[in-house]
Amino acid sequence: MSEQVVDKRRRLFLTAAATAVSGVGAVYVAVPFLASMNPSDRAKAAGAPVEADISKLEPGQLIRVEWRGKPVWILKRTKEVLAQLDSRNDMLRDADSNESEQPESCKNIGRSINPEVFLAVGICTHLGCSPTFRPEVAPEDLGPEWKGGFFCPCHGSLFDLSGRVYAGVPAPLNLVVPPHKYLTDTKILIGGKTS
Repeated sequence: MSEQVVDKRRRLFLTAAATAVSGVGAVYVAVPFLASMNPSDRAKAAGAPVEADISKLEPGQLIRVEWRGKPVWILKRTKEVLAQLDSRNDMLRDADSNESEQPESCKNIGRSINPEVFLAVGICTHLGCSPTFRPEVAPEDLGPEWKGGFFCPCHGSLFDLSGRVYAGVPAPLNLVVPPHKYLTDTKILIGGKTS
């Protein structure tokens, strides 16, 4: 064999080996770079659906759970509250919730899947303060017309026990009803797909 033939084979071998090593090196560098673009486990958990157990929730009681870094209220309404929900419609800005955010399954007067259980993101739609739960009827500071609901102490917005905003207050929209579904009669999944 001539030296020239051996030299060509050696060159082809060295070129192929260098190309393979370069390719492996590029993958080795690219994998961590591309992996860094994925959200962290903490970020994934922050947006993940949350399961809430309402088995011990008593009528008139409100519990709070956290979903996506926001408070979500779960209120078990009494029969008396349910009976008077439509009696305040003339005082509400969006009584039928046409302008507000809620799942299709909650487009009703109670803004809920189960009339007795109401869920809402506990953040005022005005400037993001957190309203307080005020279930008492006609307290001195809210007046004789108050039938219970949520009061935002930051700028005075008022919401009824379906999270519907009263007319003439700073909040422009009803409280947001998060996407949710019932896993059982006493377990609710907040977030995720609702259908």
